[in-house]
Amino acid sequence: MAGHSKWANIQHRKGRQDAIRAKLFSKLSKEITVAAKMGDPDPDKNPRLRLAVKEAKAQSVPKDVIERAIKKSQGGDADSYDEIRYEGYGPEGIAIIVEAMTDNRNRTASNVRSIFAKAGGNLAETGAVSFMFDRKGLVVYPASVGDAEKVLEAAIEAGAEDVESTEDGHEIYCEPGDLSDVSNALEAVLGESETSKLVWKPQTTTTLDLEGAQKLMKLIEALEDDDDVQSVTANFEMSDEVMAQL
Repeated sequence: MAGHSKWANIQHRKGRQDAIRAKLFSKLSKEITVAAKMGDPDPDKNPRLRLAVKEAKAQSVPKDVIERAIKKSQGGDADSYDEIRYEGYGPEGIAIIVEAMTDNRNRTASNVRSIFAKAGGNLAETGAVSFMFDRKGLVVYPASVGDAEKVLEAAIEAGAEDVESTEDGHEIYCEPGDLSDVSNALEAVLGESETSKLVWKPQTTTTLDLEGAQKLMKLIEALEDDDDVQSVTANFEMSDEVMAQL
C-alpha cells in the first residue's frame, strides 16, 4: 500500500486527535478560500472548489466553517497565498513531496528546510523526486460499500483508471483532470466517499524497519505540524508488525 495511505492509518492510531483535527480543519479551510478566490465562489461552477468542499465535508468540517472560508475569499482583505511544492529526501533515502500554501515564501522555505535538516533529511531542487511519483486523482471508500468486484465495476463506469481494494477499503485512481467527474459518478452509485482529492502516488515504495519508520515519522509529523504545509507524501511502506510497534 502506498505511503500516503499507510501514513493516514498511522496518524489515525497515534492519538493527538484534537490537535490534528484543528490543524486539518484549518488546512481544508485554506484550500476552500484559495479555490474560491481563484475561481467562482459557487462550488457548482468551480470544480476545484467543489472538490475542496466535498473533502471538507468528508472530514466533518462544520457547514458554517465551510461557508465562512468561501465568504473570506470574497473580502478585499482576503489573504493571498502562493502554492509551493518542496521536494527532498528523508531518513533511509525516502523521497518526500511537501505541498504548501503560504503568504510568506521565505518563512515557509526556511521552516521546511530546517525541519528536514533536524530530522536527518535534506531539501532538494524541485523535480528531484517528483519523477518517482504520478499525479493522480484519488477517491477512497470504506470496505463496507461493497466487494472489490462491485467497486471495480463502478470505477470503470465512472471513468477511473485503477482500483486497489484491501480489507481496509477501496482506493480508486483517475487522471487529475477527471477527478471531479469520476468522484460525482462514483457518489451516484456508491454514496459519499471518505475522501476525494489530488495525490502524488509513488511508482515504487521502500519498506522500512522500525528504526527507519520512527525516524521518518518524526520528520513527517514535524512537517505536518507546520501551518503552511497542506500535505506530505513519501514513497514508503511498512509491515503491520512495524505499524503496531509505532
